[in-house]
Amino acid sequence: MTDSIRVVVADDHPLFREGVITSLRASGDITVVGEAVDSDSAVSIVREELPDVVLLDVTMPGDGISAAGRIAAACPATRIIMLTVSEDEDDLMAAMKAGAKGYVLKGVSANELVGIVKSVSAGEVYVAPGLAFGLLREMSQPRAANPLSELSTRERQVLELVAEGLGNQEIGLRLGLAEKTVKHYMTNILTKLQVRSRVEAALLAARIGLGPDARGPQR
Repeated sequence: MTDSIRVVVADDHPLFREGVITSLRASGDITVVGEAVDSDSAVSIVREELPDVVLLDVTMPGDGISAAGRIAAACPATRIIMLTVSEDEDDLMAAMKAGAKGYVLKGVSANELVGIVKSVSAGEVYVAPGLAFGLLREMSQPRAANPLSELSTRERQVLELVAEGLGNQEIGLRLGLAEKTVKHYMTNILTKLQVRSRVEAALLAARIGLGPDARGPQR
């Protein structure tokens, strides 16, 4: 028997939010552990509950994309899904760059939504089919001259310690983080740097200027 997927639902429209919660609970293996009506309350509840997945409305008060960025930075183990009526490619790109792993249009059926929550919780990425082309086009653009610019401050700290040769447990002790949290940061780092392993990430970091070799001789 698998563990129940713990979910927080954030949307400022009561009827829609209640419908989503009812649909998720009806699946039998999803537990809704909190609900929110705006960005601040969504971030607060996620920080408190540390759910597996959070569903965020893009246009809720306080801005759902802003909430996604704050949640991705504070709770990297939580998978973020935007649930929205917005088909704007700019919203899609901003959400994915903020850390969302799913972008779902509100026209989906209850069964589809349950399936998406399960797949994203399992590590997959979902983008509404009609918007996927725009995301692929954006991803095909040339990479930034300095890929480290895509990393958050905490991700840069983790990567620097990786470049020094530390393992996840050692990094956790150094930064005061659980080993599981460090692993999730590593997943984000590998994705953002578009590399396949921590060795490749460390080599890239050293080449660009992170790690002990970049600091020069120690006195």
